Amino acid sequence: MSEHPEIGESNSEELHEHHKVVADPGQVVIRIDKFLIDRIPGTSRNRIQNAAKNGNIIVNDTVVKQNYKIKPGDVVSVMFPYPVQELDLIPEDIPLDFVYEDDHVIVVNKPADMVVHPGYGNYTGTLVNGLVFHFANLPEKINNYFGRPGLVHRLDKHTTGLLVVAKTEPALTNLSKQFFDRKTERRYYALVWGDVKEDGTVVGNIGRSLKNRKIFVVYPDGDHGKHAVTHYKVLKRYGYVTLIECKLETGRTHQIRVHMKHIGHTLFHDLEYGGDRILKGTTNSKYKRFIENCFDLLKGQALHAKTLGFQHPVEDKFVQLNSDLPDGFSKVIEKWEKYTYID
Repeated sequence: MSEHPEIGESNSEELHEHHKVVADPGQVVIRIDKFLIDRIPGTSRNRIQNAAKNGNIIVNDTVVKQNYKIKPGDVVSVMFPYPVQELDLIPEDIPLDFVYEDDHVIVVNKPADMVVHPGYGNYTGTLVNGLVFHFANLPEKINNYFGRPGLVHRLDKHTTGLLVVAKTEPALTNLSKQFFDRKTERRYYALVWGDVKEDGTVVGNIGRSLKNRKIFVVYPDGDHGKHAVTHYKVLKRYGYVTLIECKLETGRTHQIRVHMKHIGHTLFHDLEYGGDRILKGTTNSKYKRFIENCFDLLKGQALHAKTLGFQHPVEDKFVQLNSDLPDGFSKVIEKWEKYTYID
């Protein structure tokens, strides 16, 4: 999350190969699929057409369909998913914080600076590598780019907090449907730049940026991206930053980070969305040192998946779990508590 994107939604830049092609000044006007077959060695028309259907062909910063006619000077960007490959998951004795376990599910408290599952160029040290060490025969969805045993949702690398893992195929199917049907409860604590005046809701389609494919943006008109809804409420104001609670109604990639940036409240120390610089406050050196000291306590964005609730896939009960803020996040809050009195 997503911050909790469902597993059917790709959010890993490394899962794709990228091509950039510029049409010659004397280019004949032809369909883009025919044009690209000649420009990208080893590809097929079917692969190009699928890329177009998924919104992964961009001409001059605009997503186009497969029947687009290429013109001289057009700048074309194409993103293909890598072919499905087998991956030998390496069990690793990685310390994991299990906060709940029974015969059907596991809930783990993920630390910062940990990727959830292996990806291209990132095969070890992930949460999944630790899971397959501790648990044998975790179920796996079909048609994944990589093995993601037991996973029904994810957290970004630097987002901390609760994540549920299925231990059996029936549990995997059941939990996946709960996430898809938006029947789970997911609440996050986030520290954001600026003084958030009141509680609110952000509604806006989220999709990849057409200018930087590694980040996501809000498309207010709904012309691109996927429908996303984030509810937020103020927990504590510190003047230049605000501690908020976010409740996810949908689970899009980077959802909280993107939605909060969209309304002018970028997450504190968000490395990818510009929160790792002073966005609010004074210009004096004392304040600058204070912010740098806060940044030093965090691996990335100040975002924690604090509450997770779901209907148990087998037993007749609703499982609701809460987790404490990680040490770095807590210390940053402590610093702001004191700073409001000495500023």
